Amino acid sequence: MDNIRFLLIVTFAMLVFMLQQAWEADYNPKPVIQSAVENANVRDDLPAGTPAQMQAATPEVAKASTAKVIKIMTDVLALEINTEGGTIQNLDLLAYPVEHENTAVNKLRDMFGFAIPEINKNPVRIFNGEAAKLFVAQSGLITSTGSVEAANHHSIFAAPKDNYVLEAGQNSLNVPLTWTDANGLQVTKTFTFKRGSYEIDLAQNVKNGSQAAWTGRQYSQLLKTPDTENKGGMLTSGMRAYDGGVIYTEAKKYQKVDFDDMHDENLDVASVGGWTAMIQHYFASAWVPPADQENHFYSKELKLGQYVIGTYSPAVTVAANTEANFAAQLYAGPKIQPLMEKTATGLELTVDYSVLTFIGKPIYWLLNQIHDLVGNWGVAIMGVTFVIKLFFFPLSNASFKSMAKMRKIQPRLKELQERFKDDRQRFNTEMMAMYKKEKVNPLGGCLPILIQIPVFMALYWVLSETVEFRQAPFMLWIQDLSIQDPFFVLPVIMGISMKIQQSLNPPPIDPVQAKVMKMFPIVFTVFFLFFPAGLVLYWVINNTLSILQQTYITKKIENEK
Repeated sequence: MDNIRFLLIVTFAMLVFMLQQAWEADYNPKPVIQSAVENANVRDDLPAGTPAQMQAATPEVAKASTAKVIKIMTDVLALEINTEGGTIQNLDLLAYPVEHENTAVNKLRDMFGFAIPEINKNPVRIFNGEAAKLFVAQSGLITSTGSVEAANHHSIFAAPKDNYVLEAGQNSLNVPLTWTDANGLQVTKTFTFKRGSYEIDLAQNVKNGSQAAWTGRQYSQLLKTPDTENKGGMLTSGMRAYDGGVIYTEAKKYQKVDFDDMHDENLDVASVGGWTAMIQHYFASAWVPPADQENHFYSKELKLGQYVIGTYSPAVTVAANTEANFAAQLYAGPKIQPLMEKTATGLELTVDYSVLTFIGKPIYWLLNQIHDLVGNWGVAIMGVTFVIKLFFFPLSNASFKSMAKMRKIQPRLKELQERFKDDRQRFNTEMMAMYKKEKVNPLGGCLPILIQIPVFMALYWVLSETVEFRQAPFMLWIQDLSIQDPFFVLPVIMGISMKIQQSLNPPPIDPVQAKVMKMFPIVFTVFFLFFPAGLVLYWVINNTLSILQQTYITKKIENEK
């Protein structure tokens, strides 16, 4: 029993370490490899192999751009649209500051004279127009062979206004852009913003005033320069969040397409419905084409280490003096699963709970239900801990009974060990006979430990990946459950609770194992210093409930004759 319990704890530590290494391997962005050969005259940021891209291969005469920037403000978004192609850039999430000011921590630091760094209250920026951090949402039309070139994301559009604001009492806001060529082809691109929404609807109307039919497709794509400095976003435990492309198709569902994949091979997949996205820790940007049409998914590596992932629609022919409409939807915001489920099928999978998603999603659902009642994510974690403890009550009860019986016969086991210290085989035989006589199961305490390991790890992914926990306050000095305790109080309490719980268990007979076991509360306290405060809170409550349950059972068993 002692050997098995010791091995289980060591295995648990090794599992945590291996999961961390697996996360690093999966989520750590690969080095950006520059293309060896680039043709500067080719519009390589258009969908690969399309006629519009080939037409653009002819060198163009340099001319001054007449593009301007339109500023848009809603209740949740602040962004810019460049009239060169109607490209969305510099999109800020107004409800999500980069850093959260912890008033309780600042007061304590004032009391003890610690220096307080200045808090950056700027909102999180998803799309960025800076060359070094370029990340934009592009859209346009690509023509088929023989048709006049339509408006792509290099075309200059006209806009009636330079500023748009979603006013109080206004539920939606339309931003129209217009492009017309000399042949009479007119494209009106309209972006629609809705109150409280991170969805941006795109409608493109093509009026063919020329004398010939026009045939073309709509495309929507995300262009990004990988963040080589932040490398995907560091989590509090030292692991890295995935930063790269993803797609969702009818056949293969959710798939990651990282920058290294885009370098090795261009994506070329057709599917009914689906979507493409670039994701990062807590936030996602996704183009969602109409779900009832067949869409073509593509990716490309561009010059200067930039990458494109997107979709284009089937070809549509617009006869002379007629018109046609194209549509798509852009989601740019936090990875809130209920919102994303309404936007597109499978979009909520961008919240990645690893291979433990089948456990993580029910835990997330339960956390949401309790939070709706209590309004505090820390209390919700405590509530989930109670529910999980109740769910495993029969197993833990049997485990604690087994350990209590083991504790009761411990003096007799030590006596046997002393008597047969020179005959290990005889000692094992006598020990198993005692277990049988006293109806003690030496493996009784193992199963609950094994079962709770995946639950613990699933809860870790939930707390690390769920944006609702980002900057979510609990009480007192814990004002962000997604990061480590700033004063390490919870990890110390966790270590103390672990030590108390350990004192209720039967100590190992082997003195070497006993010394090693005494070190575990210290080792795990250090380990938990860097875990999210929400996860440590779960472990503290879980240990406290276990101590109460185990104390009651131990006293009951010890009082028996």
